[in-house]
Amino acid sequence: MENILNKQIGELVAQDYRTAAIFNAYGIDFCCRGNRKVNDVCDLKKINKQQLENQLQHVFTEKTTGEPDFRAWPLDLLADYIEKTHHRYVSEKSPVLQQFLTKLCKVHGERHPELFTIHDAFNALAKELASHMKKEELILFPFIRKMINHKLTHQPLERPHFGSVENPINMMEHEHTEAGELLQVIEKNTNSYAPPADACNTYRVTFAMLKEFEEDLHKHIHLENNILFPKAIALEKEQDVAV
Repeated sequence: MENILNKQIGELVAQDYRTAAIFNAYGIDFCCRGNRKVNDVCDLKKINKQQLENQLQHVFTEKTTGEPDFRAWPLDLLADYIEKTHHRYVSEKSPVLQQFLTKLCKVHGERHPELFTIHDAFNALAKELASHMKKEELILFPFIRKMINHKLTHQPLERPHFGSVENPINMMEHEHTEAGELLQVIEKNTNSYAPPADACNTYRVTFAMLKEFEEDLHKHIHLENNILFPKAIALEKEQDVAV
């Protein structure tokens, strides 16, 4: 295997998602900023390169888990999976978390004013994601499916109104970065999702749900930024349909 330190973070996570836990332990963003090389991030964050390389290499030499190889999936299947799994998760969990956070602010806000910051950040995140997912479901994903159909059937492919597929993808990646920044606000103000000593059951459940929400969104963004989007751009260039 090529020197791990010279590879992009997102590329390694795409090869084996178990590496995500290692990057996360070092505070390395593997989804929104997965296009950076491991070596560069180690220099930036003063990380022991040999130690990190050994841990990553250990993952690749271990027997694989039951995690699907999403890189091998057809793009229309991957888009369907993201929509039915991760988009649905966000749609189902967002209103529940909003309700819980509103309750916590009313009951515990006086003693824990950081709850208002968490509440506002999550509301902004939920609103952003709802709009973001609609754009993917109504514009980007349908065109990806059309490109796959064109490849299989050689039926004419209508030129999209947005020009190259890179245009909506650039917008989606920018919105992913904004979502990642809101997640950082939430993680910081929850003390990495550690409830305070006086937390009630609702408090603890809410923080656990927020942590799960972050983990799901990280995987969601990873699948798009590091696998779906690059492959869609490559497919468009292969078919020469870009404006």
